Amino acid sequence: MTEPTLAAPVDDQRPRGFSRYQVLLIGLLAFTQFTIILDFIIMSPLGAILMPALNITAGQFGVAVSAYAFSAGLSGILAAGFADRFDRKRLLLFFYVGFTLGTMLCAVAPNYHVLLIGRIVTGLFGGVIGSVVLAIVTDLFALHLRGRVMGFIQTAFAASQVLGVPAGLFLANHWSWHVCFIAIVGLSIVTIVVVAFAMEPVDAHLKLKQDRNPFHHLVATVTEPRYTLAFAVTTLLATGGYMLMPYSSAFTVNNIGIDMAHLPTIYLVSGLFSIVTGPLVGRASDAFGKYPTFVFGCAMTIVMVLIYTHLGHVSLATAIAVNVLMFVGIFSRMIPSQALISAIPDPSQRGSFSAVSASLQQLSGGLGSVLAAAIISQQPDGSLLHFERIGYVVVTTTLVTLVAMYFVQKEVAERAGRSVV
Repeated sequence: MTEPTLAAPVDDQRPRGFSRYQVLLIGLLAFTQFTIILDFIIMSPLGAILMPALNITAGQFGVAVSAYAFSAGLSGILAAGFADRFDRKRLLLFFYVGFTLGTMLCAVAPNYHVLLIGRIVTGLFGGVIGSVVLAIVTDLFALHLRGRVMGFIQTAFAASQVLGVPAGLFLANHWSWHVCFIAIVGLSIVTIVVVAFAMEPVDAHLKLKQDRNPFHHLVATVTEPRYTLAFAVTTLLATGGYMLMPYSSAFTVNNIGIDMAHLPTIYLVSGLFSIVTGPLVGRASDAFGKYPTFVFGCAMTIVMVLIYTHLGHVSLATAIAVNVLMFVGIFSRMIPSQALISAIPDPSQRGSFSAVSASLQQLSGGLGSVLAAAIISQQPDGSLLHFERIGYVVVTTTLVTLVAMYFVQKEVAERAGRSVV
């Protein structure tokens, strides 16, 4: 946590283990991500419950999902100019409190319009938190350790499936969908307290020379030629998840023929596999190279997305197997890509770079959700038409990112003086 750590180069002679505080920090950041991801991902399985409960269409539900993404994208741009001007711990707490208040509004929403406002508020604050977490990881961990760190932190996604989604569906089925958001608020309050008292300040970047004008700092980050390709890759990587995820529960129930009562089982089993997969992918990306791991993830994603979006009525076991393998592909793209892209920005611009990246990711995801809503249509029996077309879009963006990431990897490797990072 010193200034040299901020600009830590790739060096295999560095210690490859973690200190006790680093282990605590990784766990804390992972749990923070868990609540943020759970708040977003819970909308997907709740889709089959929310649409009839609020008497809304699939298109309106897509708007509620994309509202979070668009507001998160806007806040990321607004926050980028200030992201490197404050202690990252204080920045994390500020946005986390706002996220909790937005989730509380969702919890008490009596109708669709209030829920929509709640999603906008939650996105305004929650959308920036991921970029702050990424900046903290980049500040405090050398590149040769970041694959493992990202792998552990990304288990938050899997944990939200294993613990959060089944629990959320149980609460929604036995009480009300409101209770799901109430539970997230409770977890968030606990997280705020732990961050406030257990986390040390992350402010070494404040000692570096920076532009005093926030607007100039933002413009300098956005117009830096070296960042353009990384921003483009980040944008495209978000498209697939936002197109498939919001409608996965409705597709699983109405198209694949899985009973609503078995949805928690699918999320539970695939999440358990993902918890194991995340750290393994992180270790593989550090050991064998981040780009080769990314290539494997792209290949797996393409195959499994095509299979998933063309499924008809299948058994529960088949649905679980397809979901598990698809998430292996997703994690094998997500973890090495984040580790690679984190090595692109200069130390004095890590916060603003992460904020702009998160903003582009959210805006791209919002557009993807809107595009998906325009592509598909819902039959009177609830089944979704043209879902396979979304799969073709995801495959296309995956192929483009596969090529673009090669050049990102090349730049990082050249700066590190190596052939493969």
